[in-house]
Amino acid sequence: MTTITLPKALKQTEKNLIAVPQGVYREFLAWQKRIKSQRTYRPTKAEKEALQQGRKNLSKRDYTELSRLRHELGGSRS
Repeated sequence: MTTITLPKALKQTEKNLIAVPQGVYREFLAWQKRIKSQRTYRPTKAEKEALQQGRKNLSKRDYTELSRLRHELGGSRS
């Protein structure tokens, strides 16, 4: 088993230190690069405003429950 001695300065600044094999670290970096290169969803201004309005309505309890909506629409499916 290999013994590693860490400098005191590193021990004090880094509380969560993890040692992994170099190959695993390279795989992680490649995965991270692929994930960051994928496009992420960015809501439009109108969508952000609709979400904000929905949150306001929810906090005011201004909403219709799903069971009531189904009843009002006459749906028989669960």
